[in-house]
Amino acid sequence: MTTLSSAGTTATERDIAAAEAHSAHNYHPLPVVIASAEGAWMTDVEGRRYLDMLAGYSALNFGHGHPRLIAAAKAQLDRVTLTSRAFHHDRFAAFCTELAELCGMEMVLPMNTGAEAVETAIKTARKWGYKVKGVPDGKATIVVAADNFHGRTTTIVSFSTDPEARADFGPYTPGFTVVPYGDLAALDAAVDENTVAVLLEPIQGEAGVLVPPPGYLTGVRQLTADRGVLFIADEIQSGLGRTGRTFACEHEGVVPDMYVLGKALGGGVVPVSAVVSSREVLGVFRPGEHGSTFGGNPLACAVGLEVLAMLRTGEYQQRATALGDHLHAELRSLTATGAVTAVRGRGLWAGLDVNPALGTGRTISEHLLTRGLLVKDTHGSTIRLAPPLVITEDDLDWGVARLREVLLP
Repeated sequence: MTTLSSAGTTATERDIAAAEAHSAHNYHPLPVVIASAEGAWMTDVEGRRYLDMLAGYSALNFGHGHPRLIAAAKAQLDRVTLTSRAFHHDRFAAFCTELAELCGMEMVLPMNTGAEAVETAIKTARKWGYKVKGVPDGKATIVVAADNFHGRTTTIVSFSTDPEARADFGPYTPGFTVVPYGDLAALDAAVDENTVAVLLEPIQGEAGVLVPPPGYLTGVRQLTADRGVLFIADEIQSGLGRTGRTFACEHEGVVPDMYVLGKALGGGVVPVSAVVSSREVLGVFRPGEHGSTFGGNPLACAVGLEVLAMLRTGEYQQRATALGDHLHAELRSLTATGAVTAVRGRGLWAGLDVNPALGTGRTISEHLLTRGLLVKDTHGSTIRLAPPLVITEDDLDWGVARLREVLLP
């Protein structure tokens, strides 16, 4: 039942008005105020339920309030939550060891957010370039892809091609070369003696869940190995089960030199990110050269350890594969109607280009909201679907039915 204030507005309207009045407008949320959530479903302050088909941009791969993750967090809350890295704590070694093993790597540098991890990867690559590769001081360059999204720090937006993310934040950090995504010839031409790394998303999420051409990642791996350049895979959104594999790079049998991880690593409970690589690469750091007060804190490590245990069973990767095949088959049927012009993605991750005649991605998302389905638009008329990996097939079908209602009225 709708709750009215003395002014005649709903609880939703009051909360949104307060948020608009007292928070910076760096986001444009859909007009819904969530009060609780469980699994793949969320409930707003009015008691209305919604199917979450965004999953916190893949931070909630295991759904809202997964009992194993909540139990791990609660147990750690009673013990110790923060020591800083000035001291050792009893969850740190296990977290680093088990994450390195999952990645097939040797060393881990834990941070908090995805953007922090990308910044860490950039610093790592540059230092490796100077100390190991022998690039002249101050000359290191990193090749990145157009339409990338790696975060919003000053350095990261310096190599963004999205005007909305980049405009008015200069002067920009030099040292980056942008090439078209999926173009091996352009990548090859951009790499020179001062190139220390190639930084890519195996699937570009913010750009609309863009999957590169077959063989692209294999080609990147071969090219970087041949030219003595690090291959850095930003798997912050694509990793940890989302695409049906632990890492999206696995779809081409590729192992990069460095993984950049985040989002689902914290289980949707706490922010956890990490850079994972070899001893040769991460071993370039010395005490005092890089760090974070909260990076690798006991609470983060406790939750992260439970995430790793859940991933080791393979259950969530298998669910993403099976349910993803089902989802994509249903979505592809919409292209025959003309309502959807393209469907892309892997596993439980899809980008839909909606016929612009039907509206923008924002308006489509708003229409879906009124039917109890939460999705997020990206550029133009594109919307993204990334449901929690715990979603049931019945709930997935319910969500697709709501999509049909909006696109095929």
